[in-house]
Amino acid sequence: MEHSAILLTLGGFLLAGLALDALGRRTRLPRVTLLVLFGIIVGPSSLNVIPLAVAEWYPLVAKIALVIVAFLLGGRLTRSVIQQEGRRILGVSVGAVLLTAATVGFGLWMAGFDPLICLVFAGISTATAPAATEDVVRSSGFKGQFTTTLRGAVAIDDAWALIVFSLMLAAAHTLNGSNAAASFSHVAVVEIGGAILIGVGIGLPAAYLTGRLKPGEPSLTEALGIVFLSGGLALGFDASYLLATMICGAVIANLALHHTRPFHEIESIEWPFMILFFILAGASLEIEALASISLVGLAYVLLRIFGRIVGGWLGGKIAGMNRVESFWIGFALMPQAGVAMGMALVAAGAFPDRANEILAIAIGTTIIFELIGPIFTQIAIAKVASTQRSGS
Repeated sequence: MEHSAILLTLGGFLLAGLALDALGRRTRLPRVTLLVLFGIIVGPSSLNVIPLAVAEWYPLVAKIALVIVAFLLGGRLTRSVIQQEGRRILGVSVGAVLLTAATVGFGLWMAGFDPLICLVFAGISTATAPAATEDVVRSSGFKGQFTTTLRGAVAIDDAWALIVFSLMLAAAHTLNGSNAAASFSHVAVVEIGGAILIGVGIGLPAAYLTGRLKPGEPSLTEALGIVFLSGGLALGFDASYLLATMICGAVIANLALHHTRPFHEIESIEWPFMILFFILAGASLEIEALASISLVGLAYVLLRIFGRIVGGWLGGKIAGMNRVESFWIGFALMPQAGVAMGMALVAAGAFPDRANEILAIAIGTTIIFELIGPIFTQIAIAKVASTQRSGS
């Protein structure tokens, strides 16, 4: 009976995903937001109709979906894209990350909140939601410099975010009288350095060995094997699995010259995992946390929105983007989800006496950004696309 309930639930989720996709096209609402809302409705916070066995799959489904997305994003960082869009991608990502962290940290401090909380959430604010952003870009159907820059910025944003978060956490440790150097060195050496080694170590041989059985592109089995191997090794060694799989994808895309479409096969199965990921993400959110978001959480939401807009605009201007694109790129980088929650869990573990406060704010603000972030992204893409079509 349990297996029957699991299969019925999974089948219902996938069909609901198709229906919500169609609804999104008619209403102009991002299907990501609709899927998360559906998850909230069927989850414990509302109807509570999801079998426990399915709900317990969320951490695994989330990691599978995210490593696939990171791998595909890395695959878009080809030599030609970097040569043509590298300045724009770097300018936007660095501007958005640094300005967001500075705006949130300084703004919370000026508002009189605890310096430790200011530092922790300055670091958390830099994280993005690659899965949500990528899905909105795909469903928009718009292809151009703007979405190329957006995808590239999202691909490397979380690498910068991890570094900034580590610095903020180290500073918070200093306030708390702990060893900040140990915290930063672990992230720099293990999480980032380990991810680079794993991504390159898997990507180099894969670039030359894959795509030989079926000339032109690797098979689905090959592609999934590489994704899961790089992600699994990164998780096993406590490295950043997003960074590892992204680097692996970039290495293969740039060195596998015998491939015509290196990741075509894996793209065909991405969407079912994304449906399950977003629905279960919504189901895992405790909607009651919104009631306890407090003034810190509200200030964080407003400051992060402002920081993203200003940071994206400044980075875009420095990178040579036109007026419309530089204005809207910060809006497009608004989604925030699983990576931010991961950072919050790390911070909660580092400061157990403040864990409840950190997690309550993080959960509440994540709900807000999971719902409104994709809408911001969709509006930004639509505005840029409309401007380009009108030729202004």
